[in-house]
Parts: sequence; structure tokens; C-alpha cells
Amino acid sequence: MEFRRKFGRKKEAKPTKGLLFIALLGLAILLWFKMEAILEALF
Repeated sequence: MEFRRKFGRKKEAKPTKGLLFIALLGLAILLWFKMEAILEALF
């Protein structure tokens, strides 16, 4: 919630850029958790 507030205030002029950054960040976190699960399954 804190990060969204900070980015929302800074990226008021370019909301699409802020949304894209949040989407990429979410995707990276999702891939990181999936990678951990895959590593646990393999080893």
C-alpha cells in the first residue's frame, strides 16, 4: 500500500508507466515464487 501511494504521487503525469512498472514487478515476484517451487520439486 505504501509503495502504491508513493508511485501514485510521483507518476501522476504518466499513470500508464506506473501501472506497467507495477505489472512487471508483480510478474517478477510471481516468477520468483514459481522458480522456488520448481527448485523444491526438482531437488
